[in-house]
Formats: sequence, C-alpha cells, structure tokens
Amino acid sequence: MHRTEVVVTGLGAITPLGADVASTWDALLAGESGIRGGVLSGHEDAGLSGTVAGTMAIDPAELLLPVQARRLDRAQQAALAAAAEAWADAGAPEVDPDRLASAIGTGIGGVRTLLKQDDVLESAGARRVSPRTVPMLMPNAAAALISIEYGARAGVYTPVSACSSGAEAIALGARLIRAGEADVVIAGGTEAAITPITVAGFAQAQALSRHTVEPASASRPFAADRSGFVLGEGAAVVILESAEHAGARGARVHAVLAGAGIAADAHHITAPAADGSGQVSAMRKALAQAGLAPERISHINAHATGTPVGDVAEAHAIGEVFGRATVTAPKAALGHLFGAAGAIEALIAVLSVEHGVIPPTRNLTAAGVDPDVDLDVVAERRDGPQEAVLSNSFGFGGQNVSLVVTSTRHHASRTASTTP
Repeated sequence: MHRTEVVVTGLGAITPLGADVASTWDALLAGESGIRGGVLSGHEDAGLSGTVAGTMAIDPAELLLPVQARRLDRAQQAALAAAAEAWADAGAPEVDPDRLASAIGTGIGGVRTLLKQDDVLESAGARRVSPRTVPMLMPNAAAALISIEYGARAGVYTPVSACSSGAEAIALGARLIRAGEADVVIAGGTEAAITPITVAGFAQAQALSRHTVEPASASRPFAADRSGFVLGEGAAVVILESAEHAGARGARVHAVLAGAGIAADAHHITAPAADGSGQVSAMRKALAQAGLAPERISHINAHATGTPVGDVAEAHAIGEVFGRATVTAPKAALGHLFGAAGAIEALIAVLSVEHGVIPPTRNLTAAGVDPDVDLDVVAERRDGPQEAVLSNSFGFGGQNVSLVVTSTRHHASRTASTTP
C-alpha cells in the first residue's frame, strides 16, 4: 500500500535566542542563553523579584503592522510572525485553499489579554473592557488567524495539550496529509504566558529553578544540581507538505517528518508515570511509523525541562527504548516554551539533520550529569551526519508526543531500498 511521505519545506520561529530561525540556530550552536533576569519588574512586592525567564529576543509586535499588532495577544503576534517566516521560506506555495490546513498548538492561549482586561474590569468597570477581549484570549485564535491570513480552508486545529501542544499540532498536520485531507499544513505552537500568576503558580508547585542569581545558568536539564525549569515564550511554525506536492512544484525540502507517536500515561495530572510507559509507547510508535529500529536514531532531542523527577523519568524511558543514547536538551538555552516547546524543538531536529550537527546542552559543567541519567548528554556542539533524530515532548496530564525527523539523504536511500 502506498504511504504518503510528509516533508518539511518551511521553517519559522521567534524565540528567546533570536527573532528568526537563523539567529536562533546560530545562538543555540554557539552555546548562548536566552534566559534573562528582571522580567517581572514592578511585582517585587508580590515576592517575584528574582524571576528569570526566556523572553522573546524581540517584541513580536515589531514584526507586524501596528494596527494588526494592537488587535492581537502576544502569543498570537508570535505565531503570525513565525508563520510568515515559514511561509516565505517554503516559497509561498501555491495550493488549493481546500487542501491547505492550519494546526497551531498552545498550552494556555491569550492569558496576558485575560489578565490585563480583568484588571481593566476591576479598576474601570465593564464598559472599559476591550471588545476584542474574547478573540484575543481564545486558544484557537492563533490557528484561526493563520488560516485567515493564508486562506487555509481544509481545517483549523488547536491542540491544547500542555507542553506537548506544539509537537501534537505537527503530528496532527502529518496525519492530515497522510489521510489525504490536505496537501500542505501550517503547523506549530505558540506561547506567551510569562505573567505573575503563572510564575507564582509554578513556584508554589516547586517546579521552577532556584538557580536565579545568574540567569544564563538557571536552566540545567540533566545536571546533577538542577532544581526546576525556567519559563520561556515564543513560537515556531513548520510548513508540512506531501512529498508529491512538494516535488511537483520543485520545492526545497529541509527534512522528512518520518514518524509521529502519541500516547497517554493515564496516571497523574502533573507527575509522569513512574514506569515511563506512556513515554516509551510514544517513542516506539514514532519509530514504528518511521520504519526505523532504535539504533538508526542519530540522537534524541529530549524533553528535559530540568526538573529533578522529570529528567530522570525521561532518561529511564529513553534507556528502555534505546539503551545509552546520545541526547541534547535545548531548554537549557531557551527555557521551557510550554505550548511552543515541541514545535521549536521539532524545528531544531529538522535543522540538525539538515546541517549535520547536534546542538550543545548548556550548564552541565559545574556538577556534571546526574548519575541517575545513564545517557550521553551532549555538552559541546558535535558535527557529523544526523540521518534520523527523535524529538520528545511531554506535558502535564500525561500527554506524550514523539516525532522522528530524517534527512532527505536517508529518505532517498530508504525509498530506494523499499521499491520493488
């Protein structure tokens, strides 16, 4: 039976490391950090004076027309900016609107708008609340706005799956193409939720890093002295396309989205299953769909947020599937972008196979890798062919997504080896 191959033809991003894909990638490879201090100035009396976070390298409003930016929440601004870059990178493909879909995940949506307008309500009354409040806070607004911008009529989808939202949107986009429902999908994730209430909530749950004196060293995935994650914000979008459609228009292909696996822990609203069963299942499903044995994966882009429990749980799950695998953890440089995390890390996986390099994991030098993490954690950039990369994204609620990205060289050789 013929299997529709899904390729990545466009990339777009705005992150704590850069205003676009190139600057983000260059900074990541250079071992730079996008984590900054003093991000909640003015809230010191609430006990938030030491907050560090990965704020976007540029205000996304600067990338849009002023009248457009005023009508959008910050998360929507970021999504539109990333989509514009991705669409241009793909060569602005000509596609039947009824064969073009939009899938943009988010964990929280327009929370900044919700909080701001609630303040307006309390201080000035209902008549001063913006009439645009509801479309600015809707979680599905980013996907809908992108659909409107590019005329995507094959469907608008918004996975709201905590930290796995962006990766799930990409997996969904691939499913739409393989199911014959779309030829092109604009897919990714966005988040802009660095607010006093989100910071306070995670702090009270003892999930945030306590290493805040030096912001650049606060996020320490897999390190023996890690203490929690660092919040981040931004957006990443990829253009997914059937290989047939991309070939017909002579599109440049960055990489192949060879497999996607989705599984649930059905265990706890915040804690991962102790046996790692859901994470193991997601990784194995992704490998099976890609038609790859575990040993064919060049390295793993780990979810690795920097929490004491989560990193070890993922390390054990990876060990069960791959043994002592090579991994990298971009959240050390980016922070945790929640609903956008899976999208930006899938994009990083694409760049890894395209350029043949494993990005470094920051902040491992002081205490070294946790002895309970039996993995080869890449601390310095490594150059060399990366024929297949698996990217993990796991979220509160026990939601697990794994994506497998392969190089076009690997795709060509695999296709040749399976052709009668």
